[in-house]
Amino acid sequence: MGALVINHNTQSINTHRNLLQVDRQLKSSLEHLSSGLKIVRAADGPATLMISEQMRAQVASVVQAIRNSETSVSMVQTTEAALDEMNKLLVDMRQLAIHAANEGANDRGMLEADQFEIRNGLESIDRIAQFAQFGTKKILDGSNGVSGLAAGKGLTFLKANTLTRTSPDAGYEVRINQIATKANLTGMQALTPDIINQGVTLTLQEGGRVAEYTTKKGEDVSAVVRNLQTRSDVAGVRLDVSATEDGRLHIVHKDFGAEGKFVVVSSVAGVLSEQEGLPVSAQNGTDVTGTINNQLTSGRGRILTAAPGTEADGLQVLYDGGVPSDSSVPVGRVSVSQNALTFQIGPNAGQRVKIALNALSSRTMGTNVQTVSNFQSLADIDVRNAQGAEDTMRLVEKSIDDLNTVRGNLGAIQKNALESNIRSLHVAREELTGAESVIRDADMAEEISQFTRNQIVLQSGIAMLGQANQVPRHVLSLLQNNG
Repeated sequence: MGALVINHNTQSINTHRNLLQVDRQLKSSLEHLSSGLKIVRAADGPATLMISEQMRAQVASVVQAIRNSETSVSMVQTTEAALDEMNKLLVDMRQLAIHAANEGANDRGMLEADQFEIRNGLESIDRIAQFAQFGTKKILDGSNGVSGLAAGKGLTFLKANTLTRTSPDAGYEVRINQIATKANLTGMQALTPDIINQGVTLTLQEGGRVAEYTTKKGEDVSAVVRNLQTRSDVAGVRLDVSATEDGRLHIVHKDFGAEGKFVVVSSVAGVLSEQEGLPVSAQNGTDVTGTINNQLTSGRGRILTAAPGTEADGLQVLYDGGVPSDSSVPVGRVSVSQNALTFQIGPNAGQRVKIALNALSSRTMGTNVQTVSNFQSLADIDVRNAQGAEDTMRLVEKSIDDLNTVRGNLGAIQKNALESNIRSLHVAREELTGAESVIRDADMAEEISQFTRNQIVLQSGIAMLGQANQVPRHVLSLLQNNG
C-alpha cells in the first residue's frame, strides 16, 4: 500500500504487533532465567511437559522407596538383635545340659540348680518373644508369620512360606496316594547256632559309613542283633537291626523315603547277602505322594510339599498315618493363615518383598524331635536326670539350628534384597534426575543470550514505533501547506 493515509496507520500497527511479540519473548526469557526451567508451563512444550512430569513422579517414588527400604533394614536389624539374645540363652542352656549330663559327678542340688537356671533362660526367651517390637508392631509373637493347623489322623502341619496363600475357611484338602516307606532287607537264612558259632561276618554300609561285626561262639540271635546295632550306632550308620520270629536278620533304614539306601554283605550266603561275600542293595523306600488342594505336590520321605505356582505354594505337611482305603477321600485338611510382613521397596506396584516372622517361644521351639523323655518342645525340658539332659541337648541344638535359619534368612533379605535395592535405587534416582534435568532445566547461557537479544529488539521496536507514529504527521503537514 503506497498511498499516504491518516485513517489507518498500518505501519504503526505492524510495529506494535512485532513489539508485543518481542515483549512476550522477553517475559518468557525472564521466567526461564528466574525459575531455571526451560518448561515453565504446558504451552512451553506439551509433550515434553508430560514426559517431565512422569519422570518427576518416578523420582519422588524412588525417593520414598529408598526411605521404605531403609526403614525395613532397621526393622530387620531390630529383629536380629532379639534373635541374637535368644541364641545366647540357648547356648547357655546347652552348656548347662552338658553339665547336667555328667551324672557321675553331679548331686541333686547341682542338678536342681541347672534346672532352675534353664527355667529362667526359657522365661527370658518367652519374655523376649512377647516384648520384642519395632515401634508398636510386635515382631516375634507370631502375628507377622505364616501359621497353620492340620486336622486329620496322621497329618501334621510343618511349615509354610511367604508364597503360601491363606487357605479357604474349610482349609486345604490333603489326599494321599502312596505312603512313605523305609528301605529294608531281610535275610533268607536264619541265624542258627551253627552259623553263629562258626563266626559269620556281617557288614552294613550306609551313607559312606561302614559297620562290621563277626559273631562269636555261644551267642544267640538277640546278642548278635544287639552287638551289630551297637557297632552301627558307633559308626554312625543310620540303620535299625532286628530279627524275625524265625531268626532271620531284618535291617531297616532309620529314614523314610527313596533317599535312604544301604548295602549289606555276609560271609555266609543267605544270612544277609544272597551269595557269600557279594554285596547286595536293600529294597529302596518310597516317598509319600498325594495332592494338596487338588494340586501338584512333591514328596520327600513323609513330607509332602505343595508345588511352586499353586495356591498352597511352599506348604509342607507330614503324613505318618496308614494306607488310605480310598485315595480320593482326603486324609485331612490344613488351615493356613498368611500374615507375613510386606515391604514396598520399589517405586512401582508389585515391587515388594515379604518376610515371615513366626512365633519363637519355648512352646514353638525344639518341636518334632524324637526323645526318650518324650519332650514335645523346649518348654518341657528337664535335666534332673541323665536321659533328660541328653534329650535336652537334642532339643536345644534343634532350636539353635532353627533360630540360626531364621537369622540367616533375615540376613539374606537385608543384604540381597534391601541393601542391594537401596544402592540400585540411589543410582536410579541419580539417572532419572539427570534425564529430567535435560528435558526441563534451562540452559542459562542460551537463555541469557536470548534475553539480551530480546532486550535489544524491544528497544529497537519501541524506537520504530515512535517513527511509525510520525508518518500521519507528515501527511498532516501537506494539508496544512494546502490551506
